Amino acid sequence: MWKIAVGFAVFAGLALYVISKGGDNIDMTGEKHGSEAVHAPAPAAADAPAVPSSTTALPAPASK
Repeated sequence: MWKIAVGFAVFAGLALYVISKGGDNIDMTGEKHGSEAVHAPAPAAADAPAVPSSTTALPAPASK
């Protein structure tokens, strides 16, 4: 039983420490939906080839 009390005290102390360090920058409102959701577009890859390598043209077979 004493382990539960010690675990709770440690967890509460850790939570208070994190909240005190975060100040008012911590957002604890949960998931965001709609206009308040922030969706950043993925950056475009500069080195990506225009045609995937699996669809590149193969050389014509040599005729006999």
